[in-house]
Amino acid sequence: MGLKRSVFIILLTWVLVTVCVLGFYTQNHLPRIYLYLIGVLFLLHFMSIRMFHELINTNNRLRSKIREVRELSRKIVMHERQEKLHAQQRLRASEHRKSIEEENRQLEQQLIQAQKLESIGQLAGGVAHDFNNLLTPIMCYSEMCLMQMEPEDLNYEELEGILHTAESARNLTQQLLAFSRKQVLEMKSINISDIVYSTEKILNRTIREDIEIRLDLDENLNWVYGDSTQLEQIIMNLSVNAQDAMPTGGKLLIETSNTELDEEYTKTHANVTPGNHVLLSVSDTGEGMDQELLTKIFEPFYTTKAKGKGTGLGLSTVYGIVKQHNGSIWVYSEPGKGTTFKIFLPEIQEELSQKSDDSKPEKYSKGSETVLVVEDDDQVRKLVSRMMRSDGYCVIEAADVREAFIKARQTGGSVDLLLTDVVMPEMNGMQLYQKLLIYYPDLIALFMSGYTENIIHNQGVFSDMPNFVQKPFTYNELARTVRNVLDTSICA
Repeated sequence: MGLKRSVFIILLTWVLVTVCVLGFYTQNHLPRIYLYLIGVLFLLHFMSIRMFHELINTNNRLRSKIREVRELSRKIVMHERQEKLHAQQRLRASEHRKSIEEENRQLEQQLIQAQKLESIGQLAGGVAHDFNNLLTPIMCYSEMCLMQMEPEDLNYEELEGILHTAESARNLTQQLLAFSRKQVLEMKSINISDIVYSTEKILNRTIREDIEIRLDLDENLNWVYGDSTQLEQIIMNLSVNAQDAMPTGGKLLIETSNTELDEEYTKTHANVTPGNHVLLSVSDTGEGMDQELLTKIFEPFYTTKAKGKGTGLGLSTVYGIVKQHNGSIWVYSEPGKGTTFKIFLPEIQEELSQKSDDSKPEKYSKGSETVLVVEDDDQVRKLVSRMMRSDGYCVIEAADVREAFIKARQTGGSVDLLLTDVVMPEMNGMQLYQKLLIYYPDLIALFMSGYTENIIHNQGVFSDMPNFVQKPFTYNELARTVRNVLDTSICA
């Protein structure tokens, strides 16, 4: 607008000058040269007007270009910002995807490891079951021979050695059953801090003096449902392993506390149930372990110790006990930075009522009742039948369910006790007992198996049923159990 105003003022000035000159010329009769000069001035005037007009147009075009450049610059800046934002979003998405992939990879590895240990556990449980059937005749026949001999006899000491070796083998199978989560547990409500306190004296005698034992126990710890003996075994096994990891001494720390496992924790830890738990932690300042070793430590018979220094069942036993308590175990370790085992057991709301634990009498009386022995293993069946007959019982032997029905009906009298294996091909022991009850309403059952109550529960026998004897058993163990079952039924 300033430029247009200037042009208008110049134009107006030229018009006024022209008017003045023409008036002056007409009055004073100036020479013709002045008229030419006026014409030139008019020409210059119009040329300057045109130039001003062009300048105005150029100024407008320049301003338009400037606006376009500014708009383009703004768009470029906005585009760069959007690109930067998109790049950040892509980066975050990539990091999130990598994080999810890493979590999935860890969960997959944990699942594979759990499945691997589960398969090994099933194999170990099956082997232990068959081994128990083999140990039963060895232990019972050895004990029966010892009962017929005097300590001064020539072979008495050798038979004792056989019996003690068989008992050691039974302890080994118990460790295999612990790993496979099939050993018998005496479950009750307990406080883990109390278990640690009771184990402290044993630890002080067992662990070397160059290792400092420290306890950090929660005095207000919640209760858990478990087997105190098995939980003591966990503490002992982990402490002994910690000692072996500290050959030059160090610190052993045992902690207990209440904790809550939330959904976030369960996302990164397979087979973990969210909720309130009790934590038992055992840490050492030893040599630590690498990732390759961490994937194998719970496998049975795997050990890094020298030959003859360990069975490789310590940590596998711990793993089995924890799983049988519906808990979870995790290990954190790095080479040179020590190791920490964390065991999470589900808490219970209040202390449960304890079952009475009446000690069984050392002596037992013999009997004359009729006992139906059903066992598909020939050696065990013949052994049990012989043991029962030697105690005065009338024994009916059956190798399978069909034979048991036929012989029971052929007796013509009553059958007082059914002594049966649990896991059999055609029908399990509980099903056999329920069918025999139709014909013998007062029949009592005593179940025996190389498996344990967890497996038996799946076969139809309630896990809290008292009439159960675990293979391998000794002569006295079976005789006392049979007598107790019969006497208890008479009292009832």
